[in-house]
Amino acid sequence: MINLRQALGRGRGGWYKFLRLLERGRAGGAGHARTRLRAILDFGSNPGNLRMFVYRPSTLADNPALVVVLHGCTQTAAGYDLGAGWSTLADRYGFALLLPEQQRSNNPNGCFNWFQPGHSHRDQGEPLSIRQMIEKSIVDHGIDRRRVFITGLSAGGAMTSNMLACYPEVFAGGAIVAGLPYGAATTVQQAFQSMYQSPTRSAHEWGDLVRKASSHRGPWPRVSVWHGNADKTVIPSNAQEILKQWTEVHGLPLSSSVTTRVDGFPREVWINEVGDELIEAYTITNMAHGTPLAIGEAEGACGTPGPFLLAVGISSSYHIAKFFGIAAARAPVERNIVELSPAPHRIKGAEPVLEGEILDKDDEPIRQQTPTPPLPEIGAIINNALRAAGLIRD
Repeated sequence: MINLRQALGRGRGGWYKFLRLLERGRAGGAGHARTRLRAILDFGSNPGNLRMFVYRPSTLADNPALVVVLHGCTQTAAGYDLGAGWSTLADRYGFALLLPEQQRSNNPNGCFNWFQPGHSHRDQGEPLSIRQMIEKSIVDHGIDRRRVFITGLSAGGAMTSNMLACYPEVFAGGAIVAGLPYGAATTVQQAFQSMYQSPTRSAHEWGDLVRKASSHRGPWPRVSVWHGNADKTVIPSNAQEILKQWTEVHGLPLSSSVTTRVDGFPREVWINEVGDELIEAYTITNMAHGTPLAIGEAEGACGTPGPFLLAVGISSSYHIAKFFGIAAARAPVERNIVELSPAPHRIKGAEPVLEGEILDKDDEPIRQQTPTPPLPEIGAIINNALRAAGLIRD
């Protein structure tokens, strides 16, 4: 069905790493996390058969914002909220949360079905379910319609791309964490190819996919892109393709306007002619697949480390909220930013991997120059991996 080396480009080691990380994600127990969320049962026709969870802090800000948060594979809404710290930030800054959740009856691994045509177009499937949840949240909490945002990790990041393209008039901004561009895949084979090889397209081709997804012609949502440069699950070049897509839609050059460092990590920014920051990109050096966290007493620190939730010293949730304009800093934001010379966007090759939840010390022998035995039962390995990833069902 799919050639092993074409799918991963890494042979035996890549498949076995992939299967190990999926098993580890299941063992993480995210589905049993304590929760502050409330389930909402009646929100529309729900063609995607998703579950709806919300969090409303005790005090909402004036003209309150709504942040839609999409979990990754093997995770739950409650587990991702606990790990990424979004309800902590909602308490601190007075915005409401909507956390859609995938059901295992739809996808065995709990992934949003971002690559399926029935779940990647406007007014159908999972995107329409999420849109119905947003409308319910807006009405129930008195949300300012100009302040609706969305973010997600991995498959949730890819579904974030889908939502931004399918409903650009709904969102003021979005943040894609270790995700993929809109239109990257429409089949199982293309999904794996995009995750592990990230085929390139021209910026205009990527932009056309967004423009054809709706009749909207602007203004477009602001976009934040986060990716670890040691990600072996959704390779970092996907971030560059996302940036090609959204810089083209916004009519911006691919070269960033300015490069800074925030909490020690590179941040690139694209600024329009009136000085608005429309796109930002963080490259988290040495980080594998997951959401970057900062824990402790630092400004904006929040969340709990776990599978695909990596304490690397920068809180993506906090900085995304700042980019959205819904988190007022309690200390001067320039204290940890150093100006660098502007540079065209490029994602550097992976440096030594931060020891964490994805890659193990026992991965090292795979890189040794020793003879590799033939792969047994290739078809079975492929099908098992696809099934484990939630990309096919029995």
